[in-house]
Amino acid sequence: MPLAIFDLDETLIHGDCASLWSRHMAHLGWVDADSFVRRDAELMALYGEGKLDMQDYMNFSLSPLVGRSREEVAFVVEPFVEDVVEPLFYSDASRCLATHRMAGDRILLISASAHFLVGAIAARLGIDDVIAIELEERDGYYSGATRGVLSYREGKVVRLMEWLREQGETLEGACFYSDSCNDLPLLQRVDHPYAVNPDPALRAHARAVGWPILDWR
Repeated sequence: MPLAIFDLDETLIHGDCASLWSRHMAHLGWVDADSFVRRDAELMALYGEGKLDMQDYMNFSLSPLVGRSREEVAFVVEPFVEDVVEPLFYSDASRCLATHRMAGDRILLISASAHFLVGAIAARLGIDDVIAIELEERDGYYSGATRGVLSYREGKVVRLMEWLREQGETLEGACFYSDSCNDLPLLQRVDHPYAVNPDPALRAHARAVGWPILDWR
């Protein structure tokens, strides 16, 4: 069956789940509200410019999780997704997902955010297949490190190719929906790329090559 691949932040939801989570950690008292949120904003500005070193961002954003168990984090992530993220789902995105389901397509969510966030959000959207940044655990607790290839820029292509081999799937007839110029490596690999709420660089590229541009805001 054809794949319908979706980015998450600013594509399916109106916002960035990692930055929303940073602010939520401040609310929980896990981080300093001013300095941590300010640094998060600085790093996300680099992301928007296509200049972010994702490993630097992950080292920063995962530091409050060091020594916390998967269960402890999941306990606060579930209400965070329900209360903060779910109201940000784009209605057009929900309709697009429904259309692909009716067509019998296999839906895959691929994101450059941490799996514990992306997986919880995917569950709310009824999406079973997820590729996201994997976290290292030691003795049942998060270490603050990542595992494997980061699903960011060219890393999304690497992780997707691994997933395709494992699942016995191909990219024949696949489509990919994304808002970010950082996803150009993957957008250029699929038969049907869609620029959704595109940033300026992606919008310019999409116009130049004739890709569909969708406004879900």
